[in-house]
Amino acid sequence: MSAAPRTAEGRARDVREILRAARSLAARADRIVPEITKSTGLSPEGVHLALREHLELEATDDDISALVARAGDATRVHVVLSSSVFVGAVRALAIARAAAPHVTLRPSTRDPWFARALVEELGSSAVQVEDVRARDLAAGEIHVYGRDATIAAIRAEARRGVRVVGHGAGMGVAWVAADDDLAEAAEAVARDVVPFDQRGCLSPRLALVEGDDARAVAFAAALDLRLAAWEARVPRGVVGGDEVAERVRWLETMAIAGVVLAGPAHAVAVAAHGSPLTLAPVGRNMHIAPIAMANAAAQLAPLASAIVAVGANDSAVAARIGPPHARVSRLGHMQRPRLDGPVDRRDR
Repeated sequence: MSAAPRTAEGRARDVREILRAARSLAARADRIVPEITKSTGLSPEGVHLALREHLELEATDDDISALVARAGDATRVHVVLSSSVFVGAVRALAIARAAAPHVTLRPSTRDPWFARALVEELGSSAVQVEDVRARDLAAGEIHVYGRDATIAAIRAEARRGVRVVGHGAGMGVAWVAADDDLAEAAEAVARDVVPFDQRGCLSPRLALVEGDDARAVAFAAALDLRLAAWEARVPRGVVGGDEVAERVRWLETMAIAGVVLAGPAHAVAVAAHGSPLTLAPVGRNMHIAPIAMANAAAQLAPLASAIVAVGANDSAVAARIGPPHARVSRLGHMQRPRLDGPVDRRDR
């Protein structure tokens, strides 16, 4: 006899069980922080910040209903996780469990600890850690979180009939409006930059400041101060050699025709009005560009496929300047999206 169809209510209960397990882990933060610090390279303070403010535990009934409705239906989902944002395992498992009665998970080899601990805490035979190869999955779906090259490789390997859903690399854009207080906006943007040392796809790496060059420089100076203050409370974690080299090249380039303000663990660079928009490297670095509202959407267009989130104090403005798929949040809340479906809303 075939199993009874899963109801929306049953799927929502399964999602809530994952949140319960995550809440239980977070309650034992002092015990789990050392292991997560070693696996992620974040500072202990950075791990505490992620568990305290960016672990998605307080989803509303409406959020969970939206997640279930967007999750689709599959016989099985195999989840391949990246190492960028360790708390992302919660959302990834919630989406997979909403879609399928049986879920397997392959954690990142660089950052396996939190995902494994979450599955263990869940204690359900329906969710297991397994190192499954794409070609070995005969049916169902594969949800891949990571670089575009990883998604493409798994898609090429998967059998016919197995759907591969990609959640690729991306970045966020912050909008500082003409009537925003610069000090307040700088604190809000810093609050979005610091979590996960800017490695998440929601992390802003570009800030557009409505106004002239002088206003952009004034915002950069305020952001430089706020990032330095955050470093004292939440130190940046380990930065790889490739990331250091990329930061050096970026700063050298920006210094030629712009203004650079750099501290030991962050950098802010201002491009001249009309300069091409570029992405700052990860590791608490920000490219600041003065801009007019009328030109914002056009100047962002070349980056549209990479933009996952737009932060602005006016949601209507954020929706106007960003691509249709981008998540819209207030400044300071870009790293705290609702648990209503995938963070990445691009069709990958």
